[in-house]
Amino acid sequence: MHPKALLEACAELVGLTLRLEHPADSVVSRYFRDHRQLGPRERATLAETTYTVLRHKLRFEHFAPSGSGPRERRLAILGFAGPRDFLKSALNDQEKSWLDACDGVRDEDLLERHRHSLPEWLVQPLREQLGDEFMALAQVLNEPAPLDLRVNSLNSKREDIQKELKVVGIASQPTPYSPWGLRLAGKPALTKLEAFTRGAIEVQDEGSQLLAALVDPKRGEMVVDFCAGAGGKTLALGAAMRSTGRLYAFDTSAHRLDALKPRLARSGLSNVHPAAIAHERDERIKRLAGKIDRVLVDAPCSGLGTLRRNPDLKWRQSPQAVAELTAKQLAILRSAARLVKPGGRLVYATCSLLREENEGIAEAFAQAEAGWKLVPAVQALAPLKLGDAQALCRGDFLRLWPHRHGTDGFFASVWERI
Repeated sequence: MHPKALLEACAELVGLTLRLEHPADSVVSRYFRDHRQLGPRERATLAETTYTVLRHKLRFEHFAPSGSGPRERRLAILGFAGPRDFLKSALNDQEKSWLDACDGVRDEDLLERHRHSLPEWLVQPLREQLGDEFMALAQVLNEPAPLDLRVNSLNSKREDIQKELKVVGIASQPTPYSPWGLRLAGKPALTKLEAFTRGAIEVQDEGSQLLAALVDPKRGEMVVDFCAGAGGKTLALGAAMRSTGRLYAFDTSAHRLDALKPRLARSGLSNVHPAAIAHERDERIKRLAGKIDRVLVDAPCSGLGTLRRNPDLKWRQSPQAVAELTAKQLAILRSAARLVKPGGRLVYATCSLLREENEGIAEAFAQAEAGWKLVPAVQALAPLKLGDAQALCRGDFLRLWPHRHGTDGFFASVWERI
C-alpha cells in the first residue's frame, strides 16, 4: 500500500477507536472485516498504530495542537508503527518538520501526566499502593505485552514444545514462574502451527496460569470455574485434573462460552461441562450448593491489569463504573461461595490493579461470611515448588504487577470452608 494511503487508513481507524464507544479490539476487527483487501503488514501497522495512540494519548494530544491537518491524522503520525522514512514519504514539509520537533522532545522536559498517560482518577490509587514505583509501572503499562503460551500438560511437555517451536523458527523462553508457560519473542502466527491445531498450546498470560494453579484441583474432584468466559483458565484446570472428575464452566454469556468450544475440542479434555447461567443465583447453582471441591471466581472487573493489551480501558473505565463493579463482585463471590463443600477451596481473582476490586472485596467477604479460613497465597502456591513464591504475594494475597513480574496485573485470595 502506498504510504499516503496507509497513513490515511491509520488516521481513519484512530478516529473510530477514539470515539471509545466500543472496545478497541472490536473496532479494529470490524475495520479489517470491512477492508478485506488489506494485507498482513498493513493490518499489523494499522493495529499497532492505533494501540500506540491509545497508550500515549495524553502525550500525543499535548503535541497535536502544534501540528496541522485533521486531529486523527496528527495522532496517527505521532503513533505510526513503521519506519520513519516510510512515514515521512507520506508527509508534506511542514509535517516533517513538526514530527522532527516532536521526536526531539525529551521525556524529562514533559509534565508527568504526559509521560504516564493515565487518567487522573487512576493515578492516585496506584501511587498510594506503589509509591516510588508508580512511574515504573506506568512506563511498562505503555509498552506492548509479551505473548505467553500455556503448554497443555495433558498431552505435552514444555521442553518438547519449546524444541518444536524452534524448528519452525519461533524462539521462546520458559516463563519464570508458571511451570507450563513459554514466552515468545515477537508475535508469530500460531493458529496454523501443528502444536496449536492438536491442542498442545494455548495463548494465556503467565499470571492467568498462576491463578489456575492457586485452585490446585485434584483428579476426580468436582470443580467450578464460575465466570469462565472463553475458558482459558477452565482448560488449565481441566489439564491439572488430568481430564478426570467434573469441571463446570459457568458464565452468564453464552456467546463467550461459544468461544470455548473449539478450544475445548482441541484440548483433548472430556471432563469440562460448559453451561450458560442467567445470573449468580441461577437454579443450577442452587442444585450444586455444598457439593463442589474447588471454585474459581475470576470476577468481572475493570481489566486495568491488562492495559498493555487493552490500553483503551484506561479511557473507557471510570470511578463510577468501578463502584458498580465492586457491588457486583461481592455479590458474585458470595453466591459462588455457597457451592463449596466443607474443606473445599474458594479462589477470588481479578485482572485489576485497584485495591477496591481486590483486597477491598476480600475484606468485605470476610466480614459478611462466617465459616471460612483465609489461606495465605504463598501456601497455596507451594505445590508448584516455585523458587520465590513470596515475591508474587503481598501479605496473604497473590499480587502480580506488570513492572515487577512481567505478567498482566492480577490479584487472588484463597479461602477454605471450615
